[in-house]
Formats: sequence, structure tokens, C-alpha cells
Amino acid sequence: MKYLHGTDSLRSVPRDQAIWSVFALCPLLIVVAAAWAFLAVPALYAQNPRPTDYEVKAAYLYNFGRFVEWPGKVAAAQGGSFTVCVLGQDPFGPSLDATLAGETIGSKTIVAKRISSVDESDNCQILFLSLRDDSHLNKIIADLDKKAILTVSDMPQFVKRGGMIQFVLEGKKVRFEVNLMATQHAGLTLSSELLKVATAVRRDTD
Repeated sequence: MKYLHGTDSLRSVPRDQAIWSVFALCPLLIVVAAAWAFLAVPALYAQNPRPTDYEVKAAYLYNFGRFVEWPGKVAAAQGGSFTVCVLGQDPFGPSLDATLAGETIGSKTIVAKRISSVDESDNCQILFLSLRDDSHLNKIIADLDKKAILTVSDMPQFVKRGGMIQFVLEGKKVRFEVNLMATQHAGLTLSSELLKVATAVRRDTD
């Protein structure tokens, strides 16, 4: 499987500890517009100059919801809320709820939900996996096969094992990698602006 990595020509736009990279070859105005569109996060982070890693990851989850398109039939069937679920040990604590409080995506109110099994994931648009024992990961990924759920984790090798978005650390900065094959298999469409700020995009099976 091949990765498309960033180069030294990437242009970084900082906000707190979350730094998102966009291609310097793009026209400057497009670069700035794309970066600030993706950096739109709830007011909590404007008030907190030093967010924790999981506060940054919570803000990422919110923004993933803004830059991913779910199949229309699935979105309609899932009702009037947009649900971000956490499966396994919850590393966010109150920060996820605080990040999502009062926010909407489209016309849907965003809510956080903690679940204990994949069977409870049917109404989740985003599913963050936080497993103490990763021996169950392959089965979970298989159980989610073809479900229109964006899977996210910071578990090592997550995208290589079929997950969709994996948080990684570059120095002290939270970044993310994308498994585009997995998202396409589930019928999800990722914005080109989201892909531009990923540190790596997994596009094929070589």
C-alpha cells in the first residue's frame, strides 16, 4: 500500500497545538481559506491557549464531521442528530462533550455517545476506537465492514489494519493519516481540503 507523504515545501498554519499543513504550491488565498475553514473549532479552544492532546483530538473529530460526506440514504435514516461515538475506554472525559456542545453539522445537532460494543454503533456517524487490547481490532473492523461510519483512533497501525483515520504525533503536534480505500469502501466521501492537511493518505493496496 502506498502513502502520499508531505514534503518540506508544505506550509503550516498554526492554531494552539493543532497545526494543519496544506500544499505550498496552491495559490496563497486558497491555502489560507482552506486552512482556516478546517480550523474552525468551538470557542472552547479560543479560550484555552494550551489544549491537551485529547482536546485537540476532540476538535479534530468535530471538523472531520464537517469535511466528510455520508451517503444520503444513510444520513436520512440516522435521524436529526449527528453522533460521535467512543468505543472502549473514554480518553476524552468532558472535553468531547464540551467541544460538541451547541454545535451542528448541516441541520443536525452534534452529540457524543459512549458505547460498549459494535452492536450499538448503528446510529454513529463517527466512531472513535480506544481499545486496551488491540487483539479485537480486526474483528471490530470486519463487523463494521461497509457500514457508513467514519472510524478514527490513535491506536498504532490503525490505518494499516483497515481503520479510516489515525491520529499520530509529529513532535508534540497532533496530526492524522487517512486510509482512503477504507473510506471509499464504506461509501464515505472525504473533502479534498481534509486530504490536503493529512500527513499521509493511503490510496491503494500495494
